[in-house]
Amino acid sequence: MNGNASNDILKNLMTIAYFSMEIGVEPAMPTYAGGLGVLAGDTLRAAADLGLPLVGVTLLYRKGYFRQHLDVMGHQTETPCVWSPDKYLEPLEPTVTITIEGRPVTIRAWRFLVHGIKGQTVPVYFLDTDLEENSPVDRSLTDFLYSGDDRRRLCQEALLGIGGIAMLRAVRHERPSLYHMNEGHSALLTLALLEEQTSDRGLAAATDADREEVREKCIFTTHTPVPAGHDQFPYDLVVHVLGKERADAVEANGCCPKGILNMTNLALSFSRYINGVAMRHGEISRGIFPNYPIDSITNGVHAVTWTSTPFRSLFDRHIPEWRHDNFYLRHAISVPLDQIRQAHAQSKGELLAEVERRASVPLDPDVLTIGFARRATAYKRADLLFSDLDRLKDIVRRAGRIQILYGGKAHPDDHPGKEMIRRIFEASRALKKDLSIVYLEDYDMALAKILCAGVDVWLNTPLKPHEASGTSGMKAALNGVPSFSILDGWWIEGHIEGVTGWAIGNHSASEARLEEAESLYTKLETVILPLYYRRREGFDEVMRSTIALNGSFFNAQRMMYQYLKNAYFRI
Repeated sequence: MNGNASNDILKNLMTIAYFSMEIGVEPAMPTYAGGLGVLAGDTLRAAADLGLPLVGVTLLYRKGYFRQHLDVMGHQTETPCVWSPDKYLEPLEPTVTITIEGRPVTIRAWRFLVHGIKGQTVPVYFLDTDLEENSPVDRSLTDFLYSGDDRRRLCQEALLGIGGIAMLRAVRHERPSLYHMNEGHSALLTLALLEEQTSDRGLAAATDADREEVREKCIFTTHTPVPAGHDQFPYDLVVHVLGKERADAVEANGCCPKGILNMTNLALSFSRYINGVAMRHGEISRGIFPNYPIDSITNGVHAVTWTSTPFRSLFDRHIPEWRHDNFYLRHAISVPLDQIRQAHAQSKGELLAEVERRASVPLDPDVLTIGFARRATAYKRADLLFSDLDRLKDIVRRAGRIQILYGGKAHPDDHPGKEMIRRIFEASRALKKDLSIVYLEDYDMALAKILCAGVDVWLNTPLKPHEASGTSGMKAALNGVPSFSILDGWWIEGHIEGVTGWAIGNHSASEARLEEAESLYTKLETVILPLYYRRREGFDEVMRSTIALNGSFFNAQRMMYQYLKNAYFRI
C-alpha cells in the first residue's frame, strides 16, 4: 500500500469495533490470560500508532484471571487478583440492559485510552456487571476470566457480544462500519446486529438479505487449530441463556449441528472475511472448515512495547525511523556486532537481577540462558527438554553450561498442565548439580518483557499442529534473541536455519516425541552451545539477523496493514 493511498483510506475510514474476550493493555490490569489478550492489546496499540479509528470492546474482570502461587514442589495454587478499576479507567455514565436467562442484567462500561506514538488514541470499553441493581449471581459475571462452567461462559459471551453492541450504541460512539471478532467468544455480536437489522420484524423474519447485510459488516479471526478447542454449547443451554427466539435464530442459520452451538461456526457464517493467524494455521483451518474461504494474516507484536530499553536506545541511534515504520529494523543488519552484544548484555543483566529478586537465585551472566514461558498446558510440552536427564547432563559436561528460566500459568482446572509444572520442578531437583532451572511464578506482561529480552535463546516445543501462531518468539526476536523451536505456527515462516535461529525436528506433519527430543539434544550440543562459547561472533551474527529479518516483519504494524488491505478494505 503506497503512502498516498494509505492516507486517503484513513481519511475515509469509519470506525471499526474490535471485540475480544480478553485485552491486555496494562500489566497491572489483569484483564488478560495469555497470548490472545496480549495480541489484542498489541493490535490496538498498532492501530493507535497508525491513527486507525478502532474501538476495543471486552469485559472488566474485577478479580482478574488469577495469581499463581508455586510451592517448593511445584504445586500450583490460585488466589483472586483483585484490583481497582478506578485507578486506571474512566467510568462512563450510560448503562445498558440485556436479557440473560430470562432476566434483565445491567451493564456499565469503563474506558481506557490506548495512546499511539504520535498522540492518537484508541478507546477500549471494559464491560462491568458489578452494579447494585443486579443480583449477586449477575454481579459476579465479570469477576473472573475463563472461570466457571458452560453456563457462566455463555453468559459472559452474551455480555461481550450482545452487551458490547448495546454499549457502543449507548456511549454514542460513531456507529462502526465493521466489527472484528478476535476469536469466537464474541460471535453473539452477529446476533445482536441481526436483531438490529430486523428490529421492526423480529428475528424469526430474518431473510437471506438481512443475513448478508450483517455478513458485510463482520471480520473474524480464528486462533484455534484443533476442532476440540472451539467453544460449543448444547442447544438447551442456548435456549436457557439467550431465549428461544435467539436460539432459533442461530439454529436457523445452520450453526447448531447435532444440537450444539459452535461459536466458531456462528462467526464463520456471518463474516465476509475470515483469517487464521499464520500461514500454516490458515491451511489447517481450511481443512477443519472446508466450506469457508479462510485467509491468513500472521500475527505480530507491538515493536516499541516489547523492545527492551537498551535495544530501543540502540535502534534510536542507528535506525531513527524504526518507531514509526518497523520495517526499517531491516537496517539492523548494519549495526555493529559489539553494540548488539552490549545491548543484549544490559537486557540480560536486568533479567538476572529480576530473577534474583523474585526467586533468590543468583545466575551467571556468562552462561547460556534458555527461556521458555508459555501457558502451562499439555500441548506446549514445556518438559520436552527433560525427556532424557542423563543425556542433558552429558551435554552440559561436554559442550558447555546452561541455565533455564521457565514461566507460565496452568488454568485452575487444567490438571495435566499443573502436572507438567511439577515435572519441571522434579527435573530441577534432579539436575541441580549440573545446571540451574528456575520457574518464575505469576508470569505476566511485565515479566514477559524482561524475560523475552534477556535470555540468550528462546525455546518453544509445541505438539504439531497445535500452535496456531505463537508470539513470544516474536517478542524475543525484537531483542536479538533467536528461537530454537518446533516448526509450527509462525516459526515455519520465521525460521532460517542458523540465521534467525534453529529448528527442532523437521517439517513433517507429525514426529515421535523421541525423535524431536533427539533433534533438540543434538542441535543444542553440536550447534548452539559451541557457537555461543567458542564462536561468539557467529552467535552475535544470528542475534543481529534475528532482529533484521524477524523483528522487522513479525510486528503488529505490518499485521495491521494487512488487515487494512485484505480484511477491512479488500484492495
